[in-house]
Amino acid sequence: MSEREQWDGHYADGFLPWDTGLPEPLLVELVQGGGVPVGRVLEIGCGTGTNAVWLAQHGYDVVAVDISPLAVARARERAASAGVGLDVRAVDFLNEPLGAGLFDLVFDRGCFHVFDAAVDQDRFAARVASLLAPGGRWLSLVGSTEGPPRNMGPPRRSARDLVVAIEPHLEILEIRSVVDSPGTGVRMWSCLSGRRVVGAQPSTLRRG
Repeated sequence: MSEREQWDGHYADGFLPWDTGLPEPLLVELVQGGGVPVGRVLEIGCGTGTNAVWLAQHGYDVVAVDISPLAVARARERAASAGVGLDVRAVDFLNEPLGAGLFDLVFDRGCFHVFDAAVDQDRFAARVASLLAPGGRWLSLVGSTEGPPRNMGPPRRSARDLVVAIEPHLEILEIRSVVDSPGTGVRMWSCLSGRRVVGAQPSTLRRG
């Protein structure tokens, strides 16, 4: 079974613990706090379109992508019901062309963290960097290594995992530990990065 078929299966079965039906509070905080001017937004892993629709309702030009065609169909239905225009596409972000120009904001809630391999995490960050307009920002919510042991919930990624993948491509503006918005108590990283003006400089740490 392909990855696309697996994600379609989740949406067909209704197993959607990540889909709260409410816009992500940290995204709302960033937008309402003036952290991102009204402009073009890309949401990676848009699911049923809750965040994409909220952004469109607040004046943003939104491109929303998801690997699941079933999720994309539901996002289009949500947008139509809300009376907003969205460009929603079934895209495997890591492996398929997007061809949609540059964005003032890239947002993903739990998409970066599905990739286990460091090389894929690096590719993800590099692709985001290539899509950001000057002054652009990437807000990513990532399952963290904080909190007690658990058998359910998002994959755990360390702060080091984020830094190693992101720092070569983007300027890391903030990493903070937050509680997952559905009230599960699961700890997440909120990572805000920006398009680089100057490339990352070599570490001056002396070894040996």
